[in-house]
Amino acid sequence: MKTWALRGDTTSYVVGVPDHGQWAQLVAWGPHAVAEGPSVVAPVGTEHFLPRADVEPLEYAVRGVRYAAPVDLVVSGPDGSDEFRPQFAGARERDDELQLEFVDVIRLVLHYRMAGDVVERWVAVHNDGTDQLTLHRHDSAGFVVPTGTTVKYLWGEWNSEFQQAEVTLERGRFTIGSAQGITGHSYSPFLAVDGPTAYGVQLAWSGSWEMSADVDTTGLLRIQAGRVSSSVGIRLAPGETWVSPKAVGACSAEGTDGLARVFHDYERSLSRGLTPKVLYNSWFATEFDIRAEHQLELARRAASIGVETFVVDDGWFVGRSDDTGGLGDWDVDPAKFPDGLDTFIGQLKEIGLDFGLWVEPESVSPTSELAAKHPEWILRTPGRDPVLIRNQLLLDLSRDDVADFIWTTLDRLLSSYRISYLKWDANRPRLDAGDQRRDLDGRVVANLYAILDRLRAEHPDVYVEGCAGGGARVDLGMAARVDTLWPSDNTAPLDRLRIQQGFRTGFAPHLMSSWVTDAVGTHDGRERSLDFRFHVAMAGVLGIGADLSRWSDEQLATAARHIEQYQGIRDLVADSKVYGLSAGVQYVGTTRSVVFLWETGDGNVRGTLPTRPQRVPLVQLDPAKNYRVGDEVHPGSYLLQVGVRWDGSTDSNCLVVEALD
Repeated sequence: MKTWALRGDTTSYVVGVPDHGQWAQLVAWGPHAVAEGPSVVAPVGTEHFLPRADVEPLEYAVRGVRYAAPVDLVVSGPDGSDEFRPQFAGARERDDELQLEFVDVIRLVLHYRMAGDVVERWVAVHNDGTDQLTLHRHDSAGFVVPTGTTVKYLWGEWNSEFQQAEVTLERGRFTIGSAQGITGHSYSPFLAVDGPTAYGVQLAWSGSWEMSADVDTTGLLRIQAGRVSSSVGIRLAPGETWVSPKAVGACSAEGTDGLARVFHDYERSLSRGLTPKVLYNSWFATEFDIRAEHQLELARRAASIGVETFVVDDGWFVGRSDDTGGLGDWDVDPAKFPDGLDTFIGQLKEIGLDFGLWVEPESVSPTSELAAKHPEWILRTPGRDPVLIRNQLLLDLSRDDVADFIWTTLDRLLSSYRISYLKWDANRPRLDAGDQRRDLDGRVVANLYAILDRLRAEHPDVYVEGCAGGGARVDLGMAARVDTLWPSDNTAPLDRLRIQQGFRTGFAPHLMSSWVTDAVGTHDGRERSLDFRFHVAMAGVLGIGADLSRWSDEQLATAARHIEQYQGIRDLVADSKVYGLSAGVQYVGTTRSVVFLWETGDGNVRGTLPTRPQRVPLVQLDPAKNYRVGDEVHPGSYLLQVGVRWDGSTDSNCLVVEALD
């Protein structure tokens, strides 16, 4: 067998092609010492009823090579056959990249790229024949997981995203996905396998998708990840090439907490590394009742507590007095900004604030001028009325003229006004089938990505937040193209903390936009202090969304204190490694750590009962050094073994731990 090893920072991924050249298979994946030893995934014994390919740890299974076990690629030709048997034709190696080529009528290229301890995988399918072919199933990759059968995943719904759950598969199959034309609230494109070495797979796709974990009869687990095919498949004409989105695999010898850190490092490598500014968003204070003078009043209060960016949310444009109109007509409403938006922005600048704006460019209101002028731009299934959700329809972003309109609209706004922050929202799924013969899902997402890429290239100073009715478009495809993501519309303290804990299992803190509001919990309505709310939000990208006109002087002073502290630690929160603690999290930098502690139970948060202080041991400190924690100084060995003191008089805490020598 010919083998190739992709070597990461602490882990290796080894793939091989047997001498017969019929497939590629996993040889080893794990920490260097494990991956360099004998393979733990190769089957032993003799198969008696099925072909050998059905029990081997295949990297990418083609129908016609594998039959009974799950396959990753199914292609049919004009004769109705769906069996192909591509043979190994060669390999190309360059730095941390590998390509393995297999040839039949189709030419299948398996792509690998090692980035840190993450292996990116994707495939290209070339039609080298003379007839049109149809792709019926077209996964990005199949990841064989060497150990473990307990699968962790993230599920949810609107206002309850990123809930953690797990299932143990003795044998059989577990599948999650989205048929919504968007990543969706229901599941995240993320699966992890727990164990001494934890493994995880994510899919970089913002349309419809599917991920499956399958444990075969030998007890070996394999994860498939890819786009969902339409009912008619993807047509591939002679000479054409189809390229899958990337599937990303990672492993860590530090369990699922360490696995999260591997994914965080990878996501930071995709980031522009911009320092997030503290924003105020006026939505919860005003909703659609936008009046320039009232907005300016809120802005003055926001500036007084240290806010740096003021964001006007939905309702700033013509025809938008509620959610039944206006989408698509992206012109400033003169009734709401009688002196013009540029004058309002200038007034913000005078008080030291940058300006941000909300948009939802993929949607259109049925009563808008755009809908009347271009009815052909509305996504619909021929002969059917389009599906109306949240009083809005979708533009058909698979059309290049629609993509041009969206880009031109955004470019006009960003070129006409001094906008430094753009909140891009998407408040409904894409359910209309349209014409499935043209790979609707693929074209929509490709055009979306192209616009976001162009936005970053031509307006590099604009900080972009991705939002989708809460956290319905959180995935690696978006993480590579926006600066931060909105995990949920639920900003209540205990609910939000749970959402953020799930979010961090797969996504880095710099992607976690989080606001302080006055919201009451959807699921857990127990009261928590304003300090608690700030400490939850400061663990990500801090924003304020409360109605500041209703806050007391004491609340404003509390806010100013927390904002000042956050501004001193935000780069550390965004760039450091995150470790879970018994009562919170620790963000570990080179010489400093930030520790957030939260009381999530029914503990002594009011100090009305006798109790003893908690001790929360810290991690990743030098036992031989001394550290300052607030007004105290302790050896690292003490903080590692005994921990920081938390006396229960507060329901949360934020501690900065600094090395003194």
